[in-house]
Amino acid sequence: MPPSCCAPSAPTRNATAVEAVTTSRPGSTDGMVLLAGGEFLMGNAGPHSYPDDGEGPIRRVRLDPFWIDARAVSNADFARFVEETEHVTEAERFGWSFVFAGLLPDDFPPTRGVAHAPWWRQIDGADWRRPEGPQSDLDGRLDHPVVHVSWNDVQAYCAWAGERLPTEAEWEYAARGGLEGKLFPWGDELEPGGEHRMNVWQGAFPAENTVADGFYGTCPVDEYPPNGFGLHNMTGNVWEWCANWFHPGGANRSTRGGSYLCHHSYCARYRVAARNSLTPDSATGNTGFRCVRDSH
Repeated sequence: MPPSCCAPSAPTRNATAVEAVTTSRPGSTDGMVLLAGGEFLMGNAGPHSYPDDGEGPIRRVRLDPFWIDARAVSNADFARFVEETEHVTEAERFGWSFVFAGLLPDDFPPTRGVAHAPWWRQIDGADWRRPEGPQSDLDGRLDHPVVHVSWNDVQAYCAWAGERLPTEAEWEYAARGGLEGKLFPWGDELEPGGEHRMNVWQGAFPAENTVADGFYGTCPVDEYPPNGFGLHNMTGNVWEWCANWFHPGGANRSTRGGSYLCHHSYCARYRVAARNSLTPDSATGNTGFRCVRDSH
């Protein structure tokens, strides 16, 4: 199995007027798209799949209609939630979160890295307001996806908004955008006609990113053309939490979609069928979410 690419799980922890893309919350479907549901083919069992991730077998799944956010929840969205509820995220309570080393300034003090993925650093003071630690802020990033939010934090947001996380089946159906059996929301070619369709790593990971797609870290939640259902950034940019356990009876929750750190040389999990997982209290600089709502 390829290295767990894009997001390290934390050890289980027990805790005693801006121009930006926003969604009207709570109790509103503004900024959401109504999907008709029905049957679709879920999963991937081809040469691009990671069998140990449980992508296959390909199976036919039936879904009821549902609403889904056209964009991932932005920093501006999450700020409104925090302002109204005074929610304190798990990263804030624990006092640290995982940050990609390449986003840290050259003079940043030494930090502890993850053994199997040393490009991930445990940064004291990193949280959703300070994505790279105490020296950082959200200036110019209110329309970027909120990150450093755990599955548990997301449950609090969903309860406030009167929504929920998508199941993996709902997420994949939405990501496919009406296409069947394709690798990406737009087809099988990563960069059709040389055009970048998502925010992923270009160059030699983790030392060199050519930034050919225009972004080193996260990008705005409405960047790049939407898929056939009108949904932005279903792959790349940030992993998105889903409702499911990664394995029945397991300890990790599923994430979908890949992130700005995915690269074909070691992790091609930026495909619509790809899966990843984290413990529910994990927070990282490349994991966010979008919400769904039942249609009735």
